[in-house]
Amino acid sequence: MKSPALFRFLRRFVGSAILMVSALSASALPANLRHMISAKSVGPVSLPVAVSDAMTLASRKGDRVVRVEGSSMLPYFGDGAVLVVRNAAVATLREGMVVLYRNRFNELIAHRIERRSGEGWLVRGANNTEADSTVVTSANLLGTVYATFYTDAVAAAGTAATEVALAAPAR
Repeated sequence: MKSPALFRFLRRFVGSAILMVSALSASALPANLRHMISAKSVGPVSLPVAVSDAMTLASRKGDRVVRVEGSSMLPYFGDGAVLVVRNAAVATLREGMVVLYRNRFNELIAHRIERRSGEGWLVRGANNTEADSTVVTSANLLGTVYATFYTDAVAAAGTAATEVALAAPAR
């Protein structure tokens, strides 16, 4: 017999989350699916529900959950999105992956890998014209984004007990 709690979680999870494989870009999607990527990072789920679902998913593998502030990664995710981040080694990174890293200003940043550069990787927000000034290396890499939960809330300090990752202009 199925557990009622598990059934409720799965129903809410499937109904509330859109999982994105971080290595995909919009251009890699088939033309008939590109319309599913909206210009907003909002959905029918409250921020507390999204955080709870993300924490449940993350707890199975010891992953990290962060809330997004900013819009530099639209249409992939933006203000109010909740990301699940898995630890990763620099050697496993590839162009197109979305990474969470700590920049030279000690801020958590979630941006997409653009290309290899010397001893690290250049990253850039989808809406930024320039790459970030901090190169991603083994010293500042925190992991790769593998799931995105879209919420009906704009992320704000103190709205949920999670770290905040910026999807912000390059600096």
